[in-house]
Order: sequence, then structure tokens, then C-alpha cells
Amino acid sequence: MVKMTTIEPVNNRIYTQRKLRTVAYCRVSTDSNEQQASLENQRTHYSDYIKANSDWEFVGIYFDEGISGTKKEKRSGLLRLLEDCERRKIDFIITKSISRFARNTKDCLEIVRRLTDLSIFIHFEKENINTGTMDSELILSILSSLAAEESVSISQNSKWGVKKRFQNGTFKLSSPPYGYDYNGENIIPNPEQALVVKRIFSETLFGNASHVIAGKLNAEGIPSQKGVHWTPTTIRGILANEKYIGDVMFQKTYTDSQFNRRNNYGEEDRYYLENHHEAIISREDFEAAAGIIEQRGKEKGIQRGTEKYNNRYEFSGVIICDECGSTFKRRIHSPGKMGEYIAWCCNKHIDSSGKHCSMIFIRDEHIKAAFVTMLNRLYSGRHLIMKPLIEELKKQDHHGSYAKLKEIENLIQENAEQVQILTGLMSTGILTPALFNKKNNVRQAEFIRLKEQQSVLQTASLNEQSTSFEAEELYKYLNKTGITENYSSDTFGEIAKNIIVYSPTEVGFHLKCGLILRERMVR
Repeated sequence: MVKMTTIEPVNNRIYTQRKLRTVAYCRVSTDSNEQQASLENQRTHYSDYIKANSDWEFVGIYFDEGISGTKKEKRSGLLRLLEDCERRKIDFIITKSISRFARNTKDCLEIVRRLTDLSIFIHFEKENINTGTMDSELILSILSSLAAEESVSISQNSKWGVKKRFQNGTFKLSSPPYGYDYNGENIIPNPEQALVVKRIFSETLFGNASHVIAGKLNAEGIPSQKGVHWTPTTIRGILANEKYIGDVMFQKTYTDSQFNRRNNYGEEDRYYLENHHEAIISREDFEAAAGIIEQRGKEKGIQRGTEKYNNRYEFSGVIICDECGSTFKRRIHSPGKMGEYIAWCCNKHIDSSGKHCSMIFIRDEHIKAAFVTMLNRLYSGRHLIMKPLIEELKKQDHHGSYAKLKEIENLIQENAEQVQILTGLMSTGILTPALFNKKNNVRQAEFIRLKEQQSVLQTASLNEQSTSFEAEELYKYLNKTGITENYSSDTFGEIAKNIIVYSPTEVGFHLKCGLILRERMVR
């Protein structure tokens, strides 16, 4: 016979599911007294808030103070929080908002995905988002993009002082190019390296190509500035650097809205100062070398300073490596064979043979297919995603660029309607041809004036990070075109700024409205 024994509960205690080990994350961007008080208030609030919930076990408060939130690598409190999550010490995180937690889309999505894999979720109070119940990463991507816009606004204020020093010529070049040293006040020639610079210019004037000069320097064991092999790109960079004639061009690069360094091709102001420091090369030799480089470009059908030079192909200068920040170069793989295809490769990966960047190539056709997929996904969620985004961007448009653009757009429409009325009056004989021409000329002049104002405001809008107009234009485009079957270069140029390559199988399309939408690719 089976014997059954009943085990009574100890002290009548009923065992329940374990409480969620809950923490809060706080951050203030400066260490001023006011911000310190804000941090202390947040810590007190979250401590009481978590302890008051019977389903939560209070584990602690993680915080960062007196630092920028644009990059997670600079935030020790956040990094400590992530380490404790990896060690399974935490189940649930509460934070004030996405902008307090992560100031760029990449970091935000990266952290959320990493913690979701560990079954650890985050509650953003301001946006009322719980990543444990979130329906779509696209919504989080948009909200974190808005947080990035806020961070850009703050960043612009800190750049103001640097630009003033550019303008008055007091900015100090603490990172000198090859051939110079920094003495604490200015850059001065390095005797040994200056001889190498002079040799590079001399051999160029003698007729040697950049790859020939690089090969000679490598063969002789002459180290470059970073101690790596000389490359044709390095040689051409020296030949085009105005610092060797004693001048300086300020703001050759700038930080974009995603806090990555970019080459400045006119997106921001540049400042040229002559006779800033001691020259190594004469102006005559510098100009002669530039002439030789330009002539070689013409012989290849490429002219420096033209759009063809900077954008020989559709994606030239547009694809950015997330690992090293370099742009991608177009190449033909398996040329002349049945399997020939177009690929895009990271410049730094090519120049260093993979030593300084591990990002491998991606196929041109796969990028275009991913763009079509992204566009169709955005179309499917346009009402849920785009309309709230447009309203939120309008609120952030502190300079009123959106309202001004809409006003001009309405005036252009009214002007077109007036032209139609005039045409109708002339066709019915009410207006004589002479009077029609007089009034129509006035309308045409007004149209040109309005279009010029629209162009100026659109440029200012982008410079000020006011993207609400672009978002509405994208929304209109999606409603008009519907599902997209084939890739269109015109569409890409109209709505996209650039492409960020996160891995050989994942890219992000940075749209002009500020969104960065990731998409997987086949390999």
C-alpha cells in the first residue's frame, strides 16, 4: 500500500514567488550645487518609491554626476549597473527618461537588447515605456532619437566658445600633424620629421606617385606618425595639408548629431588663417604639388573640387564605419569573372590590412535591399510612428523653423493658385495678353523670392537640428508611394543622410528627419 505523508508548512508560512530585485539609475550632467541637489532628490525619491512596492526588493541606486551622457563609456555608474546585471544581481531597472539613460540611439538600443537577453527590463517613467512589454523596437528607436536631439541642443552651446576661438584665430593646435611638435603654445617643426615631409614634396615634384613614395619610406624603415606603414592615402594627406606652408584651416571636421566625427565638406563653417606658424614647405612647392595631383585626377576623369570627385558613386562618402568612423570605398570583387559584384569596404580596414579596423566588406545589392525593407516597414507603421514623431519634433523646434517653412509653403501654394486664376482670366478674354504678362511677371518674381527663402530656411533648419519639416515630408512621401518594390537612388538621396555599418550583417539608415533605423542584411 502507498503511504502518503503530509508535510505541514513551517510556522504556517506560504512560499510565494521571489520579489523583483529593483534598482534605479540617475544622472546629472554637471556637478553644480543645483544639480547635486537634484541628484539627491532623485535618489531619495527612487529609494522610497521602490521600497513602497510590495513586489519589489530595493537593491540600490546607481548614478553618474558631473559628466556628459552622450557616450556610455564615460559613465562609470552606468557601466557598474551593467556589470551587476551581467552578474545576475538585478531583475528590474527604473529611470527617469530615455534622455537621462542614453543620449544616442545606438547606445540605448544596444543596452536594451543586452539586458533583454538577460531577462532584465527597464521602465522609463517620462515616456511610460517598459521594455518587458514593449511591442516594437522601432518606437524605442524613435524616442531615443528624440533624446539624442535634446543632447545635440546642449552640445551646440558648448561648441560656441570653440567657434569663437576659430574665428579670432586663438584656437591652439595641441595635436600637430606629422612634421610638427606642440610646445604648449604653438606647433613648431620637428627637425627629423620635417626632412621626411620635404622629401615627400620633392619626390612628388620629381614625378613619383604616392604609392611609390610610400613604398620607399616603408622599405627604408622610416616610421610614420602612428608607427604604422606608410600608405598612399597618408602621402596624399600630407601633400594636401596647408599646415606645411604655415597656414591653418580650422574645423576640417565636426561632430554630428550622433556624436561621431565627420569630415567637413561645407556642412559647417571653416576658418582659414595664414602665417599661423613656421612653414616647412614653400607656397610655390605646395601649389606645384597640388597641380600635379589635380592633373593626375583629370587624367583619370576626376577633378578635385567637383561633386564627381567627392561623390563618384552613389554611396561615396555616405557609408560610415561604426567601429572606426571611416568612410567606405567602392570596389569590384572577382572582376572579370562570372561572380563579379560591387562591394563597399572600410577605408581604414583596407589601409591597415585589417589591423586597425576589423569591419569587412558589404555588398552594394544587400545595402539597397535593406533600404527597401526599412522603407516598407516604416510605411506599415507610418500612422503609429510618424504622426507622434512630427508632433514631438514641433515641440522641440525652439527657433520656429518649422512654422516659418510651413508659412512659406502655404504662400507658394497661394501664388500658384493666383497664376492659375490669371491664366483663366486671360483665356476667357477678361485680361488682355499685355496685362496678363505684367501680372504674371509679378507672380513669377514672387515665386522665385519665396523659393529662395524656403531654401535658406531648410538649410538653417538642418543646421539647428530642427527636423520637423523633414519628418512631415517623409510622412507625405510614405502616404503617396505606398509599398516599395525596387530600390530608387532618388528616394535614398531625398530622405537619407548616410548609412552606418554596425556589422557585416546590420546597417542603420540615418534619415534626414533625425531617425536612425537599423536593418538586417543577408551575408
